[in-house]
Amino acid sequence: MAATIRRRLQRGAASTAVAALVLAALTASQAPGATEAAAARKQKPAPPADAPIDGGSTYFTDRPPLHRPAPPRDAHGTGQGTTPLGTGPAEAGLPATVLAAYKKAASAVDASDPGCRLPWQLLAGIGKVESGQARGGAVDAEGTTLQPILGPQLNGHGFARITDTDGGRYDGDLTHDRAVGPMQFIPSTWSNGGLDGTGWGADGNGDGKKDPNNIFDAALAAGRYLCAGGRDLSDQDDLDRAILGYNNSEDYLRTVLSWYTFYRHGTHEVPDGRGVLPVHRGSAGKSGGAGAGRTGSGAHHDHASGTPGGKPGKGGSGTGKPGKPGKGRHNHPGKPGGSGTGDTPGGSGTPEPKPTPGKPTPETPTGPARLTALERVGDKELSATAGTEFAASPRVRAKDAAGRAVAGAPVRFALPTSTGARFPGDATTVTVTTDKDGLATAPTLRAGDKAGAFTIRATAVGRTAPAVAFGATVKAKPAPKADKLARTSDKELTATAGQAFAEDAVEVEATYQGKIAAGAAVTATMVTDDPKKPVENDKGPYFKDHEATGDDKDKPVRTLTGLTTDADGLLKLPKIYTDMHPGTFLLRLTTADGAVLTVKLKVAAPAGS
Repeated sequence: MAATIRRRLQRGAASTAVAALVLAALTASQAPGATEAAAARKQKPAPPADAPIDGGSTYFTDRPPLHRPAPPRDAHGTGQGTTPLGTGPAEAGLPATVLAAYKKAASAVDASDPGCRLPWQLLAGIGKVESGQARGGAVDAEGTTLQPILGPQLNGHGFARITDTDGGRYDGDLTHDRAVGPMQFIPSTWSNGGLDGTGWGADGNGDGKKDPNNIFDAALAAGRYLCAGGRDLSDQDDLDRAILGYNNSEDYLRTVLSWYTFYRHGTHEVPDGRGVLPVHRGSAGKSGGAGAGRTGSGAHHDHASGTPGGKPGKGGSGTGKPGKPGKGRHNHPGKPGGSGTGDTPGGSGTPEPKPTPGKPTPETPTGPARLTALERVGDKELSATAGTEFAASPRVRAKDAAGRAVAGAPVRFALPTSTGARFPGDATTVTVTTDKDGLATAPTLRAGDKAGAFTIRATAVGRTAPAVAFGATVKAKPAPKADKLARTSDKELTATAGQAFAEDAVEVEATYQGKIAAGAAVTATMVTDDPKKPVENDKGPYFKDHEATGDDKDKPVRTLTGLTTDADGLLKLPKIYTDMHPGTFLLRLTTADGAVLTVKLKVAAPAGS
């Protein structure tokens, strides 16, 4: 027996030696750039371990069913393709636009970083856990979510503490950050958390914008993050590190791997908005662990192979107690943490506590989950003058089905991006929590510089209650008045024919009732000296039309409109030129309020003429 074992060891050693020689020969035969590129991949710095993409936010803990989809056969017979539309188990159905985004992102990453070997099914696994595939594919034709997908406020209570980093630009929250969009990026990571300091945000659909609410943009950004640090995702350790970098939780790792394995055994395409919505929501929080949700069959999975693992322990169904781990390679012992049903699938907010019969929940006598309607409070129409603040702010009251006020409910106020109006911090969206009376009041709104009308929409975050619309009108500023014009200098204005007057030769000050008239409109005209009816002169000094093109460029212009005084009520006229006519000419300045100023311009004949 010992001799047999010895022979096996000898054969194994010989095989190892041969393999080493072959590997050395192959390595030597490669182009120099290949080994250098491989070395460079390993030298890239890894993303910071203390800055997870989703900020340790909530995630769905549902597991895939025990019954796997039948593996389709692709052109290479790998069994990792996509089955025809609508076939296979419902959990294997991926919304069409979301599926296209995952595949496009994986293809783009493969082109720029082929050594990463990013499978699109990994993006699908993360997308399932983070947002339920963008709430079952609730996206428009461009891939942007129909409603915001926001995580809970990262205020340190059960989650990481991240104070506001984006002025509410992405998450509408002016106090703390929230995870945003179908792949749940926190704003600080999206905008400035990348290796080069510019953020992981990406433009996946080529529209020139980086929007975390767009599945094409978010999927490409997630793919690049997973591949950072020279990772090879075909290596299990690199794969684990990449997923844990997204959310540093062992249970999160197991959950994502379970869906990744499930999707690798086959998926099928379903129409947008028809994807299966997950139910159980947990959170890594500061403890790094989340209660495990149950699978469709009630059994846990070995997440590396997809086969059944250990039986769940007490509380393993998502009640906040960890179930026993299975025996699979990645069924690591989970850390205890709270999980339960939070907002509607893909919604935002912390998990809601289970109500005790006859006892109100901590948030409110009715609880935010029972919010069914938003009611407008105050004026329906809001107005302000351009550049000023609106006197009143949009306000709504949250109610339940019985008409009672609902406290503690997040309400999002949104402005169209096309308008110049903004909330504090130059934000177009803000999220406000209802007070004890169920009231949510938007912060002070400032009008833009242009007149016009727009609509402000108030929606209940994560609820299906109808939105409330407020009409808003921005009125044009009244034109500043000026009843007097005067030169700031009494110096005589002279020039030689064919040359120009000195730069900024004419400066005037406008006033109204003795006070500075800022922004007053002034018209300048070269006029004849007819005292009864001065008209535009056709000779003598003139301005140039610098905005004209072609043959009209620098063409003489003797009337200028649209001139306005600055903040100090001053106006410097453009440079004045002369033709070959000598003499004394008149420049007439007027305002709409009757102010008139006549300036003499003397043009001398050229020397020796």
